[in-house]
Amino acid sequence: MEIYVNILKAPRNHVVELAKMAAVRSVFRVRSLLQQGFYGFYRNSASFAVRNVSIGSKISISPGQKRQMSSQTLDLEEDKPQFPGSRSEFTKKLEFITPDVYNGIPVYRVLDRQGKIIEADQDPKLSKEAVYDMYHKMTLLNTMDRILYESQRQGRISFYMTNYGEEATHMGSAAALNPGDVVFGQYREAGVLMYRGFTLDQFMNQCYGNAEDAGRGRQMPVHYGSKELNFVTISSPLGTQMPQASGAAYALKRSGKRLCVICYFGDGAASEGDAHAAFNFAATLECPIIFFCRNNGYAISTPTSEQYRGDGIAARGPSYGMATLRVDGNDAFAVYNAVKAARELAVNENRPVLIEAMTYRIGHHSTSDDSTAYRSVDEVNYWDKQDHPIGRLRHYMVNQGWWDMEKEKAWMKQARNEVMQAFQRAEKKKKPPPSELFYDTYREMLPHLQQQREQMRKHVAQYPENYPLENFEKDRD
Repeated sequence: MEIYVNILKAPRNHVVELAKMAAVRSVFRVRSLLQQGFYGFYRNSASFAVRNVSIGSKISISPGQKRQMSSQTLDLEEDKPQFPGSRSEFTKKLEFITPDVYNGIPVYRVLDRQGKIIEADQDPKLSKEAVYDMYHKMTLLNTMDRILYESQRQGRISFYMTNYGEEATHMGSAAALNPGDVVFGQYREAGVLMYRGFTLDQFMNQCYGNAEDAGRGRQMPVHYGSKELNFVTISSPLGTQMPQASGAAYALKRSGKRLCVICYFGDGAASEGDAHAAFNFAATLECPIIFFCRNNGYAISTPTSEQYRGDGIAARGPSYGMATLRVDGNDAFAVYNAVKAARELAVNENRPVLIEAMTYRIGHHSTSDDSTAYRSVDEVNYWDKQDHPIGRLRHYMVNQGWWDMEKEKAWMKQARNEVMQAFQRAEKKKKPPPSELFYDTYREMLPHLQQQREQMRKHVAQYPENYPLENFEKDRD
């Protein structure tokens, strides 16, 4: 809306003072103020400028325009704070901002718990094949989790972490990304890697640390990575991937590629200092990144009620200057829509986006944890039986006439066979030679590492009963 102010009769010194006031307050953009004999001012939103009008022009002013002129005069006289770093107005009331006076951020969802679309215009309209693929991978991940968890309990691998109850956050988000987008995971995003094409054999080889493991057995189980699939190798320390992800997003921005980074983390990692650094860098440097928080209720054994006092993780987004959304993490379609929209925002506008996916960790934190010590069986059973992401998507497929119990039984049998075959292949493969410990740090092995390698070889040769080298591949040299 434009407001014209006739100041034809205003003394020239008044106009100059008005211009000074405008410059000081950063409200006006002045154009050729002193070169004109007649001036018209207009306002667009909250910004003012000087508009040239030829001398002698007649301006008719309606009653509505007079009221607008009066309003403008009040605007000019109003005392506004000029403090840098905030968007504020003065107040005469002493009032603290307290969290209990605000309603919680709403949770976006598309499917209800019976698998029915709530609002037709929110239906992502994924093809039957796309939904099949999503469901197959969710259930395949679940099957792999069960077998590898039991293998750890049998002493066949050293460690494992399941993804029970969080499968929709993986597949829904992965389906909305570009294959070139870079993924920084925490340690519970195996489904994202599976969706991108990481095979069962690759998962098994990594967990067994055999000779075909891309990491050559140097990482703990579930610390996956794939350069080909743009999935950065997982690190054990909590939250370290977050500032790294912001840096990678900044690099993508500088490169001019229309790609983004997605950084997964949990509600516990959000309490790390690295989270603050990552959020602030991403916002101030305007990086194309999606921060995807899996709020599953627990940081190992610490419930969210003891983790923070605010309204979850999403409430922090606006304070960092990030577009923010809270989504039902058990709804694969809602997660898909959320990440798809977030990616468009991040890539098109070079802006960070924070998504908080509300879900529940049905399994133990890891094989090192016994969650029955800090939560009830009834609590876990509710989420497992009443609000499971796999069950919700299955309901949708049944409602569409795409799925039935016969197909379910056949697929679950096939999935188990595929996992067991990959499991058996990985278990039979030899381990990398112990000397692999000293490679791939430097292009050429330094003298002190060569000395340590020789010491290790002598030690192993001295105690062959403790080192069954027949289970290991031979050294490179």
